[in-house]
Amino acid sequence: MSQPVSHFIAGASVQDAAGSKSFEVSNPATGAPLGLVPMSSTEIADQAVAAAAKAFETWSEVPVGDRVQCLFRYKQILEDNINDIADIVVDEHGKTKAEAIGSLRRGIDCIEFATAAPALIMGRTLPQIAVSTSFCRTEDQGGVGIDSQVDRVPIGVCVGITPFNFPVMVPMWMWPMAIACGNTFVLKPSERDPFSTMREVELTRDAGFPPGVLNLVHGGPDVANRLITHPDVAAVSFVGSTGAGEHIYKTGCAHGKRVQCMCGAKNHSIIMPDANQGAAVDGIVGSAFGNTGQRCLAGSVVVCVGDSGDWLVKGVTEKAKAIKIGPGNQEGVGMGPLVSKDAQDRVLKYIDAGAKEGAKLVLDGRAADMPAKGCFVGPTIFDNCTSDMSIVREEIFGPVLSIMRVKTLEDAVDAVNKSEYGNMSVIFTDSGHAARRFQRTAQAGMLGVNVGVPAPMAAFPFAGWGRSFFGDLHANGEDGMRFFTKSRVMVTRWL
Repeated sequence: MSQPVSHFIAGASVQDAAGSKSFEVSNPATGAPLGLVPMSSTEIADQAVAAAAKAFETWSEVPVGDRVQCLFRYKQILEDNINDIADIVVDEHGKTKAEAIGSLRRGIDCIEFATAAPALIMGRTLPQIAVSTSFCRTEDQGGVGIDSQVDRVPIGVCVGITPFNFPVMVPMWMWPMAIACGNTFVLKPSERDPFSTMREVELTRDAGFPPGVLNLVHGGPDVANRLITHPDVAAVSFVGSTGAGEHIYKTGCAHGKRVQCMCGAKNHSIIMPDANQGAAVDGIVGSAFGNTGQRCLAGSVVVCVGDSGDWLVKGVTEKAKAIKIGPGNQEGVGMGPLVSKDAQDRVLKYIDAGAKEGAKLVLDGRAADMPAKGCFVGPTIFDNCTSDMSIVREEIFGPVLSIMRVKTLEDAVDAVNKSEYGNMSVIFTDSGHAARRFQRTAQAGMLGVNVGVPAPMAAFPFAGWGRSFFGDLHANGEDGMRFFTKSRVMVTRWL
């Protein structure tokens, strides 16, 4: 029988009351039950926020150099446990072991960046910014000098609501920087794969984080809505679908919160005729089918310019056919299952829709060599797609690649810019002129040249545009630090 998963509040495991509603998590590759996730009432959110608010009183006064010592210790603990945590991700999410470890490494990058908080939150001063002649003794020549400074200070209790596709990495976009800046944190992970996130949070005890600094609660929309409207919450960070993100942004802002929402995407890759063919094929296959297409930086639409479509379609199809599909913990597997039966059904419906809309089905993932049991769909490739097709317009979040053909670079950029999203776009070319034209005109917040996935390292912001992002300050980099702090200006005059 599946065992219920605990919350983590004030440094301790907390169980829901007996008989509470729960969500059963299964291994998407095998269907084996993994555990029951409590779909809690709003009281659990109140309990976590109260613990975080109490901890903030003392944690915000801890010197920043001492705060980051906990992160230094935590980083080493993660390094020591990376294989065990990756195995949990493989079991509950379906990633391959290599993908799981890769996502953990990117999370650890965020820990490392957050340890730079003593330099990042350092304030600025400008002495003798002005001179006041009022209240001066007659013997004072030139009046009394006025000095000014600005400090970055913590904002309070922060909330993170995170998705299923990167259950360890995405929370690390949020809470390490928030905590390093002196805030406290309440995390609500996806109910689909919470076990690795729980392990991530539980290990903070070993690193010496005081109780209440980092808390975790499970639940559905009721818990999320309570967290984003709670009067003691100052800021909300979200990663997930555009529909949910827009709701969280509007609701959180209406309740006076600072909100950042990283949302859905439909990312376009442009292939120029002069592109390095091997690099383009490898980049497209990795971008479209890595993580089984379940990421907001998946390159799910390719726009081929001129005759590049002839060699690109052939090369991508051959390479996609060679991907071994199966459970992520098996040797040689290059693509695991989708996260759930619902996700599998969603992808299958889009494959049906693409065929009905007139796209040419070059590779049918429904007929791939893959296990009969589990939530598997093989790499799927459509050719001769157009911008009005649902497989081009809508986020599928699965291993489906749509290929368009156009005559010029300008036509390709127009196709990119027709999308309501603006997360990322890339170009494969050997022409500096074409790359610069693309850089200047493509309407996306993260651009790449000859790379399939232009994912920024932790020192740079995850900078989506359009309906891929709601807010002003992005996650990671200096944007992340500014999101989790507020400025305090001091003007001083000594008489």
